[in-house]
Amino acid sequence: MRIAFVGKGGAGKSAIAGTFARTLARQGAPVLAVDSDTLPGLAFSLGLAIDETPPIPDDAVRERREGEQGGRWRLRDDIDPAQAVEDWSVDAPDGVKFLQFGKIRGTGANLWKPQMAFMQAVRALPEDRWNVVGDLPGGTRQAFTGWGSFARLIVVVVEPTAKSLLSGRRLARMVTAKADGPPPQIVAIASKVREPGDGDVVARGTGLEVVGEVPWDEDLADAERLALAPIDYAPDCAAVLAVRSIVDRLCEQRVA
Repeated sequence: MRIAFVGKGGAGKSAIAGTFARTLARQGAPVLAVDSDTLPGLAFSLGLAIDETPPIPDDAVRERREGEQGGRWRLRDDIDPAQAVEDWSVDAPDGVKFLQFGKIRGTGANLWKPQMAFMQAVRALPEDRWNVVGDLPGGTRQAFTGWGSFARLIVVVVEPTAKSLLSGRRLARMVTAKADGPPPQIVAIASKVREPGDGDVVARGTGLEVVGEVPWDEDLADAERLALAPIDYAPDCAAVLAVRSIVDRLCEQRVA
């Protein structure tokens, strides 16, 4: 499975992605959780106490040569992408590997090299090595300009509110930039659901299949405030149970 979570900021994307990755790993799957957001997020939802994993070293990156396609920066030719992930990812609970593309620490000008090199490495990973669960920044800039190109399934996390529905519609209309191969499937999760029928509101408002509903949950909100993994803080809360059901559904669809 190669899945990327996108959506408007504040929709609950990182909490869902982290819980999804941990749940998948508990089922025995090798999971690589990828965070391309330059602000803190996924690490806490996975259960890591800090969000300070180091970026890829500058000497592991080279510039694009004349005639090469793609971004300006890429891994050196002698560095295997799978080995790069092993070397520069960190261990999260339940055996999840966690890789982040770089966090803002100052101006942010030093992020391009590690971000572009890591993006290349993730795209080049062997299909049978990891299940990749990606958390992309809120909005459309990264989600559909190549950063989600590793994914076979894009999940748009949408609240049943006017602003979130508008963001979801815009994301649904865009086409992920991919070097080759078929376009990914795009579905939605209805997040912070409070009323019966909210899932239908998201489906109608985005034009996407809704593969699950995650209810508004005070326990989940408390976990977010405390920078704790929801699956550890409240493992049997309604939101975590809903994410578990979504994992089961998507795994069944993949096997079917």
